[in-house]
Amino acid sequence: MAAGRLGDILSTKEILALIPARGGSKSIANKNIQPFHGHPLLAYSIAAAVQAEGVGRVIVSTDSEEIAAIAREYGAETPFMRPAEFAQDDTEDLPVFQHSLNWLAEEDGYHPEIVVQLRPTSPVRPIGLVDEAISTLIDHPNADSLRGVVPAGQNPHKMWQMQEDGSMQPLLKVKGLREPYNAPRQKLPTTFWQTGHIDAIRSESILQKKSMSGESIWPLLIDSRFSVDIDNPSDWAKAEATALSAAQEIVWPGKTPRPFPAQVKMLVLDFDGVLTDDRVWTDAEGNEQVAAHRGDGMGIALLKKAGIELQVLSSEENPVVASRCRKLDIPVEQGLKDKGAALKEVIKAHKLNAEEIVYVGNDVNDLDCFAIAGFAVAVADAHAQVKQAADMQLSKNGGHGAVREVCDLILANQSSRRTA
Repeated sequence: MAAGRLGDILSTKEILALIPARGGSKSIANKNIQPFHGHPLLAYSIAAAVQAEGVGRVIVSTDSEEIAAIAREYGAETPFMRPAEFAQDDTEDLPVFQHSLNWLAEEDGYHPEIVVQLRPTSPVRPIGLVDEAISTLIDHPNADSLRGVVPAGQNPHKMWQMQEDGSMQPLLKVKGLREPYNAPRQKLPTTFWQTGHIDAIRSESILQKKSMSGESIWPLLIDSRFSVDIDNPSDWAKAEATALSAAQEIVWPGKTPRPFPAQVKMLVLDFDGVLTDDRVWTDAEGNEQVAAHRGDGMGIALLKKAGIELQVLSSEENPVVASRCRKLDIPVEQGLKDKGAALKEVIKAHKLNAEEIVYVGNDVNDLDCFAIAGFAVAVADAHAQVKQAADMQLSKNGGHGAVREVCDLILANQSSRRTA
């Protein structure tokens, strides 16, 4: 949508983005604020609304003070708390949106013409989706609403319903086809599946027609690559992988993750919290011991065999660091006050480009290196700031196979590029 036209829309129409986010999720505890690539899941819907040019206000409807605080941190308003009666497991969207619009009218004198719903459970949204939805609904004045859809993965004309007597009946019939369930798919009507990415609804449909869609519903076709709906824990990893694979095309709450380097020539590791689990055992004489993961050693050996260099940069100066790096045959620099400067020197000494470096860290003293390296990786139990700054978050904790995980990723990426 052209910027000038958006300005015209905002000057004549009030458009509200309303994000429903109750606190009592059963399938995944505190689902709406669980970290998704380092940011609360809710933050992705807020970002999509905040970054849209056509949205005038962004409001989160929640019954949770914790969710409300996080929503405000990411740029949304929380002018009211949702009543408990509208925050139950079986609460439908309609009473939630009616409550929000009525409250805003009565307490704020605010009457939006269009309400955009952005469900937190569909965080992978292509850039520009919200503005496209607003523009499409405005271009069709007879439409009551617009809904995001993707091509259906399964054709409902080949679906069945069980009858009380134990037999089956086809779910749908097709005019002109006696047995659509036996027909080739080319003869069947094309069908679409509604996603949670976006709904755009005229307020009059919600308040007067008492419907979240009205009778005239317009489609917004979304690329099925972005089709993600997080309902249970098994959906989470798939959704994060989908987001990362389309990182340059979707809306992010913070910086957009950089693509994985086309060629990795060096892996640089922090020590404590990456090659160890960040704990230390100290005896009466002050001797220290740390816990490491043998699988990390195998991953490092495989990288070296593939011709990829390694380096450890550590703020600590301790014999245990030197001992473990000797065992792994990795160069190490210890006692660093400025790890970023040290990384620059390593890159210069090895005559590498920063874009060819992958850096793995876990705490705030790694952030300078994250900005320098071509790709920044956080272990699963990294500090929250580190997760937000990383291009990728591992599934393993430091000292529990995180290094092996990133080694396998590098090797798999190199292999896939050779065979492409």
